[in-house]
Amino acid sequence: MGMERNTIQRRAVQRTIQEADRPLSPEEILAEGKRYCPTLGIATVYRTVKEFLADGWISPVRLPGDAARYEIAGKTHHHYFYCHRCARTSEVRGCPDGLHRLTPSGFKLEDHEVVLYGTCASCVREVKEGRKRK
Repeated sequence: MGMERNTIQRRAVQRTIQEADRPLSPEEILAEGKRYCPTLGIATVYRTVKEFLADGWISPVRLPGDAARYEIAGKTHHHYFYCHRCARTSEVRGCPDGLHRLTPSGFKLEDHEVVLYGTCASCVREVKEGRKRK
């Protein structure tokens, strides 16, 4: 990464992204990052994310109808699962076979994105236990 100062706030954002097993929104980075730096603010998160993007350390994850989330750059090909209830996005490893069969006749498939939508395991448990989301 670049020559920016290595502040406790910057390290908190970096550690939060490194430890995440999924793409995070700036708000999620803030909430998790406060474990490492209680004074972390949203402006610092946005500024640090911008620097990490410029350095190529993280990549944006854009899902239809949702704000960008961020994950470490250079991961192998994967897809995403989006929870309608809590808006948490998780990685889905692997790739469905046979996408070329869905391509219209005469077209050339060059790339694809797959997003699965539903309810995450935590929200399923909450529903079963009769708890409501805050």
